[in-house]
Amino acid sequence: MRISHTIVAASLTALAATLAFEQDAAAQLIPQAAPRDQNWGTVSDVALTVGVLSPFLMPRVYYNDPTSTVGWKGRWHISVLAPAMTMFGAALLVDLPIKREAKGPRPGCTVDESANAFPAAGCETFGGPSTHMFATWGSLGTGTAIFLVDTFKYSDGRFNAGAFIGNVFLPLTASVFGTMGRAIQSGPDVFAYEDGGQIAAGAISGLLTGAAIGAAYALLQRPSCPYGDSLFCW
Repeated sequence: MRISHTIVAASLTALAATLAFEQDAAAQLIPQAAPRDQNWGTVSDVALTVGVLSPFLMPRVYYNDPTSTVGWKGRWHISVLAPAMTMFGAALLVDLPIKREAKGPRPGCTVDESANAFPAAGCETFGGPSTHMFATWGSLGTGTAIFLVDTFKYSDGRFNAGAFIGNVFLPLTASVFGTMGRAIQSGPDVFAYEDGGQIAAGAISGLLTGAAIGAAYALLQRPSCPYGDSLFCW
């Protein structure tokens, strides 16, 4: 029995090694249909992360609230999860059903290649509207709307540099770098992640959606806590 178990284990190990070798060989034999610059892909991913997190991690900054003492204050609201999850759901809607219906192939790809491509071929997903651009520019829209409402409605038009940086400047910078990361073609045989139309469709729809969500949230949720003077508002 001991010998039998050893033979079976050795056979399974050999089979696994053979399959792994065959998969590696197959992966090497199948060239990428549309190679893309991974460095610019990383830039767009980092920009997406910074742009999305910045306005939702910022406190609501306000000045002249009649229910509090005069002066600049910042309050973190748990209710910010509402616009954050709404934007997340909208981005999923763009990434899944809308892209599948639009059938916009990425640069260097065709519709058939996108529908039947191997993983890591560069054409395995459709490109437009750009989900990266929708989420990044959408966060800029959300942050800008919150900043404007807090500035003009709750702070009597007083400008706060910290609120501007967190809600507008960082998402805007991330949006610009993210756009570069998705649009740049770094060589004749290295394609961009999305074309101009796909980037514009994602950016414009995201900016408008984010602005609407941010404005609704900021108008419905005052920046001050409804009770007490805590930094975190439940």
